[in-house]
Amino acid sequence: MGPSPVQIILIALVVLLLFGGRKIPELMRGLGQGIKEFKDASNKDDDSKSDKASDDNKSK
Repeated sequence: MGPSPVQIILIALVVLLLFGGRKIPELMRGLGQGIKEFKDASNKDDDSKSDKASDDNKSK
C-alpha cells in the first residue's frame, strides 16, 4: 500500500516549491553520495565481520 501517483505528484510539487528548480539536483547528488557512503560502510562492516568469523573458525 504505497503512495498513489497523485500523492507522488503533490510531493514533487511541494519539493519544487520549497527548494526551487536549481537546488534539487544538488540535493539529489548529496542524497546519492550519502546512500553510496552508507552502502560502502555497510559492506565494509559485513566484510570485517565475515573475516573475523573465518579467523575464529580457523583457530578452533
